[in-house]
Amino acid sequence: MLGKLFSAKEKESLPWKELNNVSQLEEIDNLSQEKPVLLFKHSTRCSISAMSLGRFERSFSDDYSFEPYFLDLIAHRDVSNMIAERYGIRHESPQAILIANGKAVFNSSHMGINYEELNSIAKKQ
Repeated sequence: MLGKLFSAKEKESLPWKELNNVSQLEEIDNLSQEKPVLLFKHSTRCSISAMSLGRFERSFSDDYSFEPYFLDLIAHRDVSNMIAERYGIRHESPQAILIANGKAVFNSSHMGINYEELNSIAKKQ
């Protein structure tokens, strides 16, 4: 009975693609020629990162205008370092970076990561 009270419509979750190899950055650059790509850098050891990710995911709606990639930067620090070098953005954690046409067009970190803002910027690319 209680299940019916809470099952009106479950919120769709963000369809993250795992970013775990430096070679994927070429794929991301190519994809970003057609549609913006979001790189979400997350530290599994940081409570602020967990809060930021949770807030971002709770804000998600199915009208998103980017391809979402998720990076566990503890497990794949080499990828995180290459992102900073390739796109000319100082490393932070957590961090959201929007890539369009092979370039970083926006980034934010910590509690400044905002789904609505990122999606709005992606729609304009």
